[in-house]
Amino acid sequence: MTDTTVPGTQAPPAGLPRTAGELRSDGYHPRSVKAEMCENLLVALRSGSTLWPGVVGFDRTVLPQLERALLAGHDMVLLGERGQGKTRLLRTLPELLDEWTPVIEGSELDEHPLEPITPVSRRRAVEQGDALPVIWRHRSERYVEKLATPDTAVADLVGDVDPVKVAEGRSLGDPETIHFGLVPRAHRGIVTINELPDLAERIQVALLNVMEERDIQIRGHSLRLPLDVFLVATANPEDYTSRGRIITPLKDRFGAEIRTHYPPTLADEIALVRQEAALEAEVGDPLLEVLARFVAQLRRSPAVDQRSGVSARFAIAAAETVSAAAVHRAAVTGEKPPVGRPVDLEAVIPVLHGKLEFEAGEEGREDEVLGYLLRRAVADTARGLFAGLDMQSLVDAVSGGHQVVTGERIAAAEVLTALPELPVLQQVAERAGVRAEDSPGRIASAVELALESLYLARKLAKDTDDERAVYG
Repeated sequence: MTDTTVPGTQAPPAGLPRTAGELRSDGYHPRSVKAEMCENLLVALRSGSTLWPGVVGFDRTVLPQLERALLAGHDMVLLGERGQGKTRLLRTLPELLDEWTPVIEGSELDEHPLEPITPVSRRRAVEQGDALPVIWRHRSERYVEKLATPDTAVADLVGDVDPVKVAEGRSLGDPETIHFGLVPRAHRGIVTINELPDLAERIQVALLNVMEERDIQIRGHSLRLPLDVFLVATANPEDYTSRGRIITPLKDRFGAEIRTHYPPTLADEIALVRQEAALEAEVGDPLLEVLARFVAQLRRSPAVDQRSGVSARFAIAAAETVSAAAVHRAAVTGEKPPVGRPVDLEAVIPVLHGKLEFEAGEEGREDEVLGYLLRRAVADTARGLFAGLDMQSLVDAVSGGHQVVTGERIAAAEVLTALPELPVLQQVAERAGVRAEDSPGRIASAVELALESLYLARKLAKDTDDERAVYG
């Protein structure tokens, strides 16, 4: 069901009805947008189609609730901290719409040719009858997304009197003087409002009137429209969103409130990073596991403000930072291809410091907290990777004079030539999923992880400065 069509770039198939008469003779019947989505969802469920492309970690929790809400025909609110994939999930909803749908050509609200709702379209339907012209809209054009901000006005969402039409001689009481806002223009489609509590309460009241009472009130003029929209909103938990709240009457109109969450497992977090991160250099699974463990520990740390949350974008940005550090080193040393190594993890803390919010009382300790949690993530990853592996020969070699120097300007070959040939190094590489014929960068990444684990286990010493680290 995946469709990456850019709105307006694809022409409808040939042979579709072009007038209301042809549409009627072909047996088309108007359906509400919720009925349309429900029927298409049932078809997809029966066929086993992929319903939610790109959505990771929600299979057993959020998605079943979402599907039940759709089958029930409920408007819904997705409630969760930042970076939990709420918007990503909502942007998959148009895939449940019919690929093409008929609308009255020239109608302001994309009305169905057999079910016009505005005075001007009803008049045209009477005057032109079966000759009423029809055009076809792609489903990607039936999805509207609005980021709620405190300065959003009623005119933006609902509409206002059009002064140009008034100047043309129409009276203020004429319904055709209204310039419709975002919600009416989404007629027969999906409306998504991100961060709904940020809307002023009077704007929420106007939204309630449109959605529940089908009644648009603009400057004392009331126009009754049987709008057909599917409303979905997102919000942060109210205990964190001090900027506003969802008013009780509007909250009561949403049939479903669905709680989202962060990826529940390390595998889900790694899969999400692999899917979303733009990595110019190779970043191996061990390093991605380190970052996934790092993020998981941040989400449990009492030093981090958990009401704010630790966005999934943090892990994605961290992986991209490690990749960028590897690309930088490759440019300096001439190493090809660029491969991320544990030394590149040090670049994560100063770059991503500002993406987190800490609890009061932790001022000045932020880097200390992040450094400690990152070291724990490295140690936990290495412990699982090298469990049962005897690395005493590597400890003896480094302690006996084979110091290993690494850093942002040290090529992988220099790291490897500093060590004698040891059988344990091949075992270390195999545990990290690296083969003997792989690039020096991959092998050096595995060796560095082993050295760092030995340092964290206090079996090796490590001296660091701004540009390099020396294991000895």
